[in-house]
Amino acid sequence: MEDCIFCKILKGELPSCKLYEDEHCIAILDIFPVSHGHSLVISKKHFDTLLDAPSETVCRLLEPVKKIAGAVVKATKSDGFNLIQNNHRAAGQLIPHLHFHIIPRKTGDGLTFHWKQSKYPEGEMDKTADAITKNLNS
Repeated sequence: MEDCIFCKILKGELPSCKLYEDEHCIAILDIFPVSHGHSLVISKKHFDTLLDAPSETVCRLLEPVKKIAGAVVKATKSDGFNLIQNNHRAAGQLIPHLHFHIIPRKTGDGLTFHWKQSKYPEGEMDKTADAITKNLNS
């Protein structure tokens, strides 16, 4: 994809601070980190979202994600980490190329993810569950 920032990084057209590379992905430091050590694991093949990628590709990305997350936590002496994978702009995806964020966290770091939670109206939970289960095999 010609205008994709990640594709340009993969081609060496844009600089990056590379952490890891294999035949399926690269990992780089995010240039606008939420916390020091914030890393991105980027699919080498261009897929806009997780749902566009074949299951085999997704599976092959998870082992490096786990390995890099462990290294990030150790290197930054973090207490934990967030693993985030956004899909489409409505969900916060700014670059339409399959990638995972690894964000190291420390207790009391002040980082928050504000989700407005609510309860289902009476009967809506079952209707929603039914709709989802009907679409699992389609």
